[in-house]
Amino acid sequence: MSTLLAAATLDERLRLFAFATEPNRVLYLWVLRAFDRARQRYRTQLHAEDVGALLHELAEETAGVPEAANLPGSLDALVGWGVLARTQDGARAASIAEYRRRSSVYQLTELGHLAHSAVEAVLGARPDEAELRRLVFAELLDELGGLSRANAEGNAEQVNIRLDRIHRTLEDLARRAGRFYLAVGELARTHDADPQSFLLHKDRLLAHLEEFLSELQRYRPLLVRAVEVVEGTGVEALVAAATRADSTVFGDPEARVRRWQARWDGVVGWFRGTAAGPAQADLLDRQTTSAIRDLSALLRRVTERRRGGVSRETELRLLARWLFLAPDGGAVHALANAAFGLSAPRRLGIAETDPDLVPPGKSWWQAPPVAVSMTLREHGKTPSPGRPAPIREDFAARRRGREDIRARHTASAEANAALRAMGALERELDAAQFVVLRRLLDRALRARAPVSGVVRAEVGEAGTRLRLTHGPMDTVVHAPGGRLLLRGLLLEILPA
Repeated sequence: MSTLLAAATLDERLRLFAFATEPNRVLYLWVLRAFDRARQRYRTQLHAEDVGALLHELAEETAGVPEAANLPGSLDALVGWGVLARTQDGARAASIAEYRRRSSVYQLTELGHLAHSAVEAVLGARPDEAELRRLVFAELLDELGGLSRANAEGNAEQVNIRLDRIHRTLEDLARRAGRFYLAVGELARTHDADPQSFLLHKDRLLAHLEEFLSELQRYRPLLVRAVEVVEGTGVEALVAAATRADSTVFGDPEARVRRWQARWDGVVGWFRGTAAGPAQADLLDRQTTSAIRDLSALLRRVTERRRGGVSRETELRLLARWLFLAPDGGAVHALANAAFGLSAPRRLGIAETDPDLVPPGKSWWQAPPVAVSMTLREHGKTPSPGRPAPIREDFAARRRGREDIRARHTASAEANAALRAMGALERELDAAQFVVLRRLLDRALRARAPVSGVVRAEVGEAGTRLRLTHGPMDTVVHAPGGRLLLRGLLLEILPA
């Protein structure tokens, strides 16, 4: 059987999924479900009438099972794709004519069963199944302890069972982690379109990630120590015991030894790492920490956007209102062009250097691209080979520019010094000092982060440090044109 699987080419394996794209794909799916139900009852070979009876049974249990108008033709199509295998059964013949005709018997191929299982997994996937199991680390620690005891006692059966469980648990952990972080990325990508979905799950999602990270960091040193204890009982004896108890029918003994050695190497690489790369536990730790950080930043953006009342939804609603109130069709087109960057296509005419290079019937998608000069593309004029004009040196303008930059730097430094000396509160700031304060305040608002339970931000510029702390009090800054009120924020100006 393993030889048959190895002989299947890439084309033959991909053709197994053809039933999922055909017009009668729903019927083919239910036919394969009938074979799967028979397999659960330990029946592997079915005649066409047996398949029809199972379809009738499924139709009584579930609505939506299609009627099989030409069941033998559907079975033959599945045979052609390699999902089913067909043999002839002469034992059922009651006469010589029936024996000559023979009765076809169908059964799922091994690759066909795998293809059907993959399709069922996609159809049955639900978003609530994406999770990180924090209890898995306690299970792994228990299994590693049992593995070390079994290896020390020479219990080959227990070594085989324990090592197989550890391998499957780590595979499940990697699969769940990959699926979970994919779901988190999808949620972050679509938060603009559906912010309510993100806000609904944010608390549970962050709590789930923090609990998993805490368990990972707590059990990581214990698991590394357990792996070292297992290695102390002898890795060669471990692999030999697992191989002796291996009941796999197919495969040579050397392949079994390599498989169990690879499984143990995978366990070591998961928790301790190898020369080829870091431990998978380290990568999982970093990925979880990054997910918590990204979700916290996303939550802050969504909250601030909702607090300000400006979002993509409100902007599109406002644009729709403008389009509805436009006086005529020309104004609607002009507004849409300005909003979405629409414009008429530009057409250029360039003579072919070699008309016979590309045949007239060749598609534009296949033809080589035509080089268009910058002059023609930007100004609509063909490039001229004339001599370029000399560059004029304007030393006076450059000198004025340097003096202007120096003056701005001096004014900014003086404003910074005045802020450090007299502070920003209980006095009216001049224009230069208010510009410096706004620049520092803008950077501090973007850099806010929780430190020891308090949301705080500190930024500096040219010897001036601004500290922004969330608290119960408000801060009022007297600006040149009025007052700036910072609700729930304490502002401090300190020397750097």
